[in-house]
Amino acid sequence: MNVDNPIQVLQTGFRISLGATASLIESLQDSQKREEILSKLTNSEFAQLTQEWAEKGEVTEQEARNFVDSLLSQQSNQTPGETPGTSGTTETSTPAASPGVQLELQELTAQIAAMRAELERLRNQDSQS
Repeated sequence: MNVDNPIQVLQTGFRISLGATASLIESLQDSQKREEILSKLTNSEFAQLTQEWAEKGEVTEQEARNFVDSLLSQQSNQTPGETPGTSGTTETSTPAASPGVQLELQELTAQIAAMRAELERLRNQDSQS
């Protein structure tokens, strides 16, 4: 990691945070994982744990990006006025997401867009200096 590049530092910090959050969620769901993570923390393997979190965060970030991109492509492939599951062919209907989930997804998408815009602004600012 290049410490002189603030964008890379921010991105790595974001990925470590994302990976740590994913690990925390896993540990809450699986007691064996929880014991494994706690033993790593107590054995002072923090550098190794940070590296694992960064890798996990990168994978999680890519999965989230692919998910949002697939949702956006599905939405853009629909004709105006067409709702999911109402095309000319007969389909089995899938349950629609609840309004709360849809709102949360929209908020997360807006946050990701804001982060991308901020990163782009910082890149432009860094390249101009």
